[in-house]
Amino acid sequence: MIMADTNKAAVGEKLVEMRDICISFGGVHAVDHVSVDLHAGEVVGLLGHNGAGKSTLIKILSGAYQADSGDILIRGEKATITNPRDARRYKIETIYQTLALADNLDAASNLFLGRELVTSFGLVDDDAMEAETRKIMSKLNPNFKKFNEPVSALSGGQRQSVAIARAVYFDAQILIMDEPTAALGPHETQMVAELIEQLKAQGIGIFLISHDIHDVMKLCDRASVMKNGQLVGTVDVDDVTDDDLLGMIILGKKPGGANA
Repeated sequence: MIMADTNKAAVGEKLVEMRDICISFGGVHAVDHVSVDLHAGEVVGLLGHNGAGKSTLIKILSGAYQADSGDILIRGEKATITNPRDARRYKIETIYQTLALADNLDAASNLFLGRELVTSFGLVDDDAMEAETRKIMSKLNPNFKKFNEPVSALSGGQRQSVAIARAVYFDAQILIMDEPTAALGPHETQMVAELIEQLKAQGIGIFLISHDIHDVMKLCDRASVMKNGQLVGTVDVDDVTDDDLLGMIILGKKPGGANA
């Protein structure tokens, strides 16, 4: 069943604070004193060129890297995240651009991969897993019908649905999405946008890594822009234009002309 959490965050509650985060590789400051935060029911876009540091920053939150210095607070409490298992304990789930799906398995087998439901005899309970998958997909993507086909046969948007369902089923409260609309057409992109709106309504906070300014303007509430490992600034998307964000990415200038 979908895990019920009596401690579910209220919309607007601060879920994540990353304070003064630093990490270097071979003397290069990949992330240099960066601070960002995330509230329940909010999408924060992380923008920047390749090498800007946005993916490295978020890998610290997901447990793939450990910061050299700085603090992570989850719901106001200092968190220790040294590996992805720690991140999951704090209800942080990551949906990578590759989606990490097993192409030869169906939706249910992917949703429960590594966390299979079993019968009282210790056997994998395929019927129970399919029933649970149908239940959560009916809420996330009611048009999803291909339950018995390998995910290799699914469209990009349908594959995103399976990856998101897996995170939500296991009670993610903080979701990291890496380029969720990459290589998707307009219809598929709209499907993902609708999924994100549903997640927001449930009080889930989302960090969305993207190169696409238009996606960020459409999907996000705020945008944090990084350049050369540093934070240029964080802005409300309703208060800026595409050109403002472009200037932050390319020139490292905040809206209004100030240098970061």
